[in-house]
Amino acid sequence: MIPPNIMDIEASGFGPESYPIEIGLVQSNGQRFSRLIKPIPAWQFWCIDAENVHGIKREMLDQQGHSIKDVAKELNELLEGKKIYSDCWVVDKPWLDRIFIASRIKPLFSLSPLEAILPDEQMAHWQHSKEIVTKELNVRRHRASTDALIIQQTYLKSLAMMNRPLEQFGG
Repeated sequence: MIPPNIMDIEASGFGPESYPIEIGLVQSNGQRFSRLIKPIPAWQFWCIDAENVHGIKREMLDQQGHSIKDVAKELNELLEGKKIYSDCWVVDKPWLDRIFIASRIKPLFSLSPLEAILPDEQMAHWQHSKEIVTKELNVRRHRASTDALIIQQTYLKSLAMMNRPLEQFGG
């Protein structure tokens, strides 16, 4: 089974004025990509609650972040013609759009909701599968590329569990 390409985005906050600060990707071939994003001057909103979740400080972005134009170009080079999936499409898509709109670059790939490729039977195993994957990977940080890897591996694990009865897993 070839896993889907998965993208995850961390942001400056949770509301409509938030903006993308890190983008992570795991492609179907296992190649990983991660970039911190240096905010443009118009992007000022910062939520300490969001920082507490992802652990990325604004100063870190100013020092280590890549320009939105460079990030958009790199994403297009890596993903041209591909379909990418997000488990939080409703927020990740607008954040991805902000990168491309602000950089004045047209995306050459599409981002779709992960639910579009998850049958109900697979969704029934999702949470239990995610718990197993998170434990197996033993990841300690909530960051975009790590989250993308967990999502991709959860997709594979839940797919493998589809033919097993939920009662076997306490579900």
